Amino acid sequence: MDKSASLCAPGSVTESEPPHRPTGTDEPKPLPGAVAFLNMGLAAAVCVGVGLLLGLWADSAWHTSPILLVVGLVLGLAAAAASVVAQIRKYL
Repeated sequence: MDKSASLCAPGSVTESEPPHRPTGTDEPKPLPGAVAFLNMGLAAAVCVGVGLLLGLWADSAWHTSPILLVVGLVLGLAAAAASVVAQIRKYL
């Protein structure tokens, strides 16, 4: 049987296989643009929100209003900035 006949035989695969990627690589999978920005915005909002809530709780527990609220806000903003920078560096 010649080679051209075996390529068209029933059950044979005529399409080339996709290139093999080694497993365990640290390269992030590219996200669609809108999803990546949504992830960054959500992470920033959660960081700021958690900082504010912890600041409010600490102010009510220790009666230091508004000092710890401001401290929580600053820490939340710093955490949000660090999170966004870390997410951007994955794709640079």
